[in-house]
Amino acid sequence: MARSGAIGFLTALPLLALLSGCSEESGPFANDGQTAFPVSSATAGELPLGAGFDFYVLALSWSPAYCLVAGDRANKQQCAEDRDLAFVVHGLWPQNETGYPEFCPSREPERVPSQLGRDYLDLLPSMGLIGHQWRKHGSCSGLTQRDYFDVTRAARERISIPEQFALNSLPGEIDADEAEEAFIDVNPGLSRDAIAVKCERGMLREIRICMTSTLDFRGCREVDRRGCTLDNLDVPEPG
Repeated sequence: MARSGAIGFLTALPLLALLSGCSEESGPFANDGQTAFPVSSATAGELPLGAGFDFYVLALSWSPAYCLVAGDRANKQQCAEDRDLAFVVHGLWPQNETGYPEFCPSREPERVPSQLGRDYLDLLPSMGLIGHQWRKHGSCSGLTQRDYFDVTRAARERISIPEQFALNSLPGEIDADEAEEAFIDVNPGLSRDAIAVKCERGMLREIRICMTSTLDFRGCREVDRRGCTLDNLDVPEPG
């Protein structure tokens, strides 16, 4: 799909709002389900603006469900017994009102250098995932590799994780509608038509949240329509 390579800049959302999703715990992976992220250059100053798409989908994967579904094919870096990961970033996906671009031509290299990728392992938990997200989605953002992952970090920092998903108090089961409401309750401005649940094999698999290029919440009819509506979804624990 054709896209503009132009990159605009504007003043970022206030730092306090962008950091509202962060836990006060230190370290790259907090064990309470609310990962603490260092401040990115995007949140500290200017937010790089992508081009050639209508909005973003931030996909937050429930890591224990991914590890169970993938089984022997699961990424060992993400699913090691000592990781105890909760929600991790699956990706930040440029999206159109209908469909989405993927694997776009880019002046950036296809491979994400390890020196760059290591800066985002607290966000996307393996180099394999980082590389795949860049090739399939980031290449369609109109951004450089670093800007794309900085915007991904800023998008994650925009989101507060509900207390229900802290690893020390998991609900065991949750309805898809209840999961959406839990996120809406702790993220002012997030509406029912801007969030969707993905389920797989009776498990909560992913939360998908739609954002503008400036990371405001916005409705996304097609994404919302494809969301899971099942009751009693399992919320597996790590390990």
